[in-house]
Amino acid sequence: MRDLRVTFTRGGRRVHAVNGLSYDLSEGEILAIIGESGSGKTVGARTLMGLLPPSAQVSGSAMFDGTELVGMPEPTIRHWRGSEIAMVFQDPTRSLNPTMKIGTQITEAIRQHSDLDRAAARDRAVELLKLVHLPAAERRFHEYPHQLSGGMRQRVVIAIALAGEPRLLIADEATSALDVTTQAQIMSLLLELQERLGMAIILISHDLGLAASYAQNVVVMYAGRAVEYAPARQLFRDVRMPYTRALLGAIPQLERPSHGQLPVISGQPPDPAALPEGCPFRPRCDISTDKCAEAPPFLEHMPGHWWACWHGEAVHPVDPAAAPGASASPAASAGVAGEDGRS
Repeated sequence: MRDLRVTFTRGGRRVHAVNGLSYDLSEGEILAIIGESGSGKTVGARTLMGLLPPSAQVSGSAMFDGTELVGMPEPTIRHWRGSEIAMVFQDPTRSLNPTMKIGTQITEAIRQHSDLDRAAARDRAVELLKLVHLPAAERRFHEYPHQLSGGMRQRVVIAIALAGEPRLLIADEATSALDVTTQAQIMSLLLELQERLGMAIILISHDLGLAASYAQNVVVMYAGRAVEYAPARQLFRDVRMPYTRALLGAIPQLERPSHGQLPVISGQPPDPAALPEGCPFRPRCDISTDKCAEAPPFLEHMPGHWWACWHGEAVHPVDPAAAPGASASPAASAGVAGEDGRS
């Protein structure tokens, strides 16, 4: 992706949802995109899927294995959607039709991306349900979404996303609506599927611990821009962007007293229809200077480590012991029992 820009016109104002986003994703890699709500994470992903409303104005480039996705005609992107790139959304309840049985929904997705007849598609649907470790797959095939737990519904949504055998899976806050135990199960499932199928994964989240535990590379977004980008271990151990440091500082730590106040980032994210001059984080930054009235370029200052800040050298690195992922996280290391008793 290179210099992706997405704007909307609402109430006579231009909203800059994505404002010059660039990153690379390799085959089989997990890339985490993190940031506060409204930072442009989901809009950037929906651009890859061709799921933006007609009012969106898109420029820049998003190349997928040599094919330009920006500006691709709807009939063509409809073919790509599901067969090359698939997306799992935050709320599985809203992703499934409550009036249709699970099996019918998966079978329809399979037939849309293949030449299988109904009987063969049904067999493939059951295979997919087993692939995502849905217990009693044959029985669940005939059930409705309301008969399944939240974790089971998310497994079904993942199965539907895999129906077209995509090479890229976008998980947009796919675990944030689930309890911690189920989150661990879903993330373990995604890792297993990635290794088995060779997919690349874009993990969109506001959870830095999740990014540190599972991603190889991390993009930090703010006000529609990438403000820091590096391998996960390097990013969390050698932070160079004040916004990334502030996000890390807001993570609850076990050693803090129970009655202590959690650190917060002062102020509010900028209005995307009225972005400030210069660095967008300037009004909330504790080390800003007059220089920050000029927008800092997004450059590779160290091998593999990019950031957009005039004072990146002055940002104190995070204590490695306190960085997320410094020790094995419960989601990554605990033997958590699945909904079918599997651990």
